Order: sequence, then structure tokens, then C-alpha cells
Amino acid sequence: MGSRPPSLGDSLDSLDPVSERNLIEDASKVTRNGERGLKFHESNGIVEQTSSPKRRDVVNRSLFAMKSFEKDEIDLEGGKLAKERDKTIRSSRIVKIHNQALLSGLAYCISSCSMILINKFVLSSYDFNAGITLMVYQNFISVCIVSILSFLGVISTEPLTWRLIKVWLPVNVIFVGMLITSMFSLKYINVAMVTVLKNVTNVITALGEMYLFSKHHDSRVWAALFLMIISAISGGITDLSFHAVGYAWQIINCFLTASYSLTLRRVMDTAKQVTKSGNLNEFSMVLLNNTLSLPLGVLLIFVFNEVDYLSKTPLLRLPSFWLVMTLSGFLGLAISFTSMWFLHQTGATTYSLVGSLNKIPLSVAGILLFKVPTSLENSASIFFGLLAGVFFARAKMRERSESR
Repeated sequence: MGSRPPSLGDSLDSLDPVSERNLIEDASKVTRNGERGLKFHESNGIVEQTSSPKRRDVVNRSLFAMKSFEKDEIDLEGGKLAKERDKTIRSSRIVKIHNQALLSGLAYCISSCSMILINKFVLSSYDFNAGITLMVYQNFISVCIVSILSFLGVISTEPLTWRLIKVWLPVNVIFVGMLITSMFSLKYINVAMVTVLKNVTNVITALGEMYLFSKHHDSRVWAALFLMIISAISGGITDLSFHAVGYAWQIINCFLTASYSLTLRRVMDTAKQVTKSGNLNEFSMVLLNNTLSLPLGVLLIFVFNEVDYLSKTPLLRLPSFWLVMTLSGFLGLAISFTSMWFLHQTGATTYSLVGSLNKIPLSVAGILLFKVPTSLENSASIFFGLLAGVFFARAKMRERSESR
């Protein structure tokens, strides 16, 4: 009789090691080629016709190993993708934070520079001789805007109670005096010299902190303050547009500004205790200061007889003049908003340093825009004073870091 050809099952049962390895490799190809390859082999009976349990076990183990390997590869790849995604998110967040800090810093610098330049433009270029009226109008705009934003729920402010007003009134009197003397000095002195002379405020504040709060400063801070005094004196001597009245108002302004800073520290804790929330944010301070300044400012308008001037000046009939005055009011409030935004995005150290550096372009712009006559000696004194301000900010930064 003829011999029966070996069935597929018999062939698999009698596989030698080489054939078994080939079968494993074949199973590997099944896994690599995916489901379509597996179905192809199944249709040809490779898997289903493996009659021997031993042989089926070989194939199943091979398939399982290959699938596990593929799964590990997928998991590893998924882990890499997750890491890349996390890295991208972190990078985008860092860029966003940097952009916020840069944007807030630019907004703060632009608003503070523009405010001083526009005030100088109103008082000098328009020759407006009612600085108190300008201050009252700017504060009135600030009160209106803050009140509207508070009513709409955009910002939160503390309600003005009699207890809070009584506590805050001494600070507000100094605040009004600080704004008025700043207006009067800016009318007669160029912007660059006003900026340098304001450095004297730091000297008075440091002395006040030492005597009132027993706060001692290191040698670097005092060296910077000494440089500020030298630059202010040399700048005044070499100032070609020197005006004694303007300098007198600016010196008074330095004392009032330092007094405001020192008094604010004493009153702030008491003021927080009489508020409903136990806190007093920047917006509440803006609303409180500007609201209380209105009746006092109106009183001073009559005291300094600005009413007579206002009734005669033709400037109040110019729409462009009112536009510039209104813009100055918006910028005054913008300084409060941008300074808070910038301080929140960076910190007190960066805020202080940028404030000092901001005086350099402000001084240059003041000289160029208003065509201030200057000499090499005066320019050197101004530049020296601005560098002293930066040096002072750096010294204060180091002092704070060492005290921690």
C-alpha cells in the first residue's frame, strides 16, 4: 500500500529544534505584520491545526512574548510622548510668565513716564497756572473709574467708613501736599532735574527710618545716598534753567514724599484694623486717597485764588486741552494699576530696580521733547544722579537679601 503523506499536525509534532525555531520566527512575523498577517496564517491552519499541546504552547508563548514586547514599546513611546508634552506645557508656561512680566514692566514704565511728561506739557507748554485744579481733576477721574470698576465687580474695594476716614485723614493731607508741590515744581524745573532732585527723598526716608523705626542701613546704601546728594547739588549748580521757586517747591516735595512714606507705614496697620475685611488693597487706597483729596483740593483752589485765573483763561475752551487733561487723569490711575500688576508678576526687588532704571529714558525724553538748554557739566550731573539711583536700588536689594 502506498504510504500516507504526513498531516500538518504530525509534522508539527515531530519538529526538530531547527524547525521549532523556524516556527517561532514565523509566529514573530505574525505579530510584526499585525492582525492581517495573523488572520492570513490562521486561514492557512498554522495555529488552529497545531494539534500537539506542546507545539501550541511554543506558538502561544512566542505570540505572547512578541505582543508583550510591542506593548512595552508602545508604553515607552507613550511615556516619551507624555514627557515631551509635559516639557512643552512647562515651556509654554515659562514663556507666558516671562511675557506677563515683560508686558507689565513695559506698561508700568510707559504709564509712569507718560504721566510726568504730560503734566509737564500741560503746565509748561500750555502755560496752565492752576496746578491744584489739574490735581483735583485727575483725582476726580480716578475716583470715577475706580468706583465704576468696583460697582461692576471687576475690582474689590473697602467701603469708606468714618472710622477709616479719621485714621487716614493725616496721611491724605500729606498726600495732597505731595501732589500739589510736585505740580508746582514741575512747572518751573525741567523733567531731568526733577528726577535727580527726587533722589533726595531717599536720603530723608533713610534718616526717618533710622530715627523712627531704628532701622540701620549698611555702608553701600549710605554711599549711594551720598552720591545722590552730590549729584543733586552739582546738577543744581550747573542747571542753565535754574529757577529758585521751582527748586524750593521740589525740596518741600521731597520732605512731603518721605513723610508720606513713613506715615503710611505707621497708619497702615491701624487702617487695616478698622476695615471690614481686615485688609486694605491698592485699589482701596487709591479710592480713599483720591476721594478725600477732592474736598481738600477744592478748598485749596480758593485759598490759592485759582478761581480767578480759571474764569479768565481761554484754555478751558479748547477741546484739545481737556483731552490732554483727561488723558493725564487716566494715566495717573494707570500707574496704580500697572505698578500693582508689575509688582505681582515680578517682586519688590525687580520693581525697585526697574523704577530706578526708568528714570534714565524719562530724563532723556524730558530734555529732548521740551528742548531744555543744557551743558556737558549738567548732563554729566544728571547722568551721575541717575546712576546713583540705580546703585541705591542695588544696595537696597543686597541689604534685603542679607537680612533674610
